[in-house]
This record gives sequence, C-alpha cells and structure tokens, in this order.
Amino acid sequence: MKCVFITGAGAGIGQETARLFAKKGWFVGLYDRDEDAVKRLAEEIGNKQSIYGKLDVTDVDQWKKSLAAFFNKTSQLDLLINNAGILHSGAFENITIQQHQQLININVQGVINGCHSAFPYLQTTPHSRVINLSSASAIYGQPDISTYSASKFAIRGLTEALDNEWKVQGIRVLDIMPLFVKTAMVTDMKAASFRKMGAKLTPNDVAKTIFQVAKDKSPATHTPVGLSTRLLYTISGFAPDRFNHWLNGLISK
Repeated sequence: MKCVFITGAGAGIGQETARLFAKKGWFVGLYDRDEDAVKRLAEEIGNKQSIYGKLDVTDVDQWKKSLAAFFNKTSQLDLLINNAGILHSGAFENITIQQHQQLININVQGVINGCHSAFPYLQTTPHSRVINLSSASAIYGQPDISTYSASKFAIRGLTEALDNEWKVQGIRVLDIMPLFVKTAMVTDMKAASFRKMGAKLTPNDVAKTIFQVAKDKSPATHTPVGLSTRLLYTISGFAPDRFNHWLNGLISK
C-alpha cells in the first residue's frame, strides 16, 4: 500500500484529495491546524487506512513530530502533498504587513519546512514524490493578490530547483497550477480577475489532477489545471513579455 502525507487536509482541496487517495487504496496521513477536522476525516476513512494530527506548517518541530509519527506507522513516504496555504486579496497597501508576512510564512516557508523535514523519509522510499500546490498566479504576477502570487512563484521556483537537485536521489518534485477553485479561500475575494473569471474548478477537479500526477510514470514538472490555466500557461511560454503584461493587465481590470 502506498502512503501519502497531506497538509491542509481538513477542508477544501486537501480534504477531497485525501478522500480520493483513500478510495484508490492509499494510506493517507491527514494533517491540518484544525485537528478536529482531520480527526473527523480520519473517522470517515477509517483508522486502518489513515492517521491524523495537528500541524502548523510554519512550525518545524511540529513537522518533525508529525512525520516521525507517520513514518513510524507506515515505514515509507511515497508522496508528500504540500497543500496548506492561505490567501489575502485586495490592494497591496490595504493588506496589512502582518497579513503579507503570514502569506509568506505559510505558503512559502511552510513548504520549505515540509520538503526539508521530509527529505530523510523520501530518500529511503523508492520512487518517492513531492507535489506542491502552486497556482495559475505563478504564470504572471497578479494584481490584487500580489503577495499570494509571489508566494506561488516561489513555490514554482523551489519545485523546479528541487526536481533537478533531488533527481539523483530518485525523488521527483512537482507542482500543479489551478486557477480559482470553489473553496472557502476565495470567499469575499477582492480581485478584478476573480470577478471576471470566477471559480470554475472544484476541489475534486484539483484532487483528480493531483492523483494523475502522482501515478503518471513521467509527469511534467508543472501541471496546469483547467482549460483557462493551460491556455495562459501555453501563451506565456511563447508570447513576448509585453503581451503577457498587457493580457494580465486586461484580465485584472
């Protein structure tokens, strides 16, 4: 039985991803700041196929404790899914500096903490993988979610670097890039791009993509999710920077 460790498993994408992997026969580690939420999910899945715990991804000690408990139960870590993340939207100057810092601490430092803490376990598991949750906002910087966008660019860069660096260890590091998803994260979004494009993807859509990337023999380092994201990703790779700047400015007006 393959084993997956999922952060932010208490709701939204993380929760649906956990359900899908469990349905496909994986043993799932459910971790979230909301311990009650992952406890309920573990009861739903069953204790023979799951383990749960409280995890603040900004706390390295909690990472080490959670991973040790998981590995003690499974003796392997086939897949780490760095899903936990937050979003603050609105004019850059209207978002408090504390909120900007919180975005970076959770969305970037949390993933760094996870990759660094999980490395010894990934290294001892043949053909192990990491899947990070990036975003369509990592294709081109997005107004009104500027620091969130920057955090996802950081994840994109970290993914690319580690996918090359850890290749010698037999570890793949990948990311997926969805556009807006119908979760609590986009409630009361203050971004023109969201008002224009809306949230067409569901958590289950993203979960299916994560599972596909997990089982593909030779997945791409980046996987856009949804037609709109695939188009934007493709255009950005070929179009001049001025065109990308104009297009993203048009979307965000």
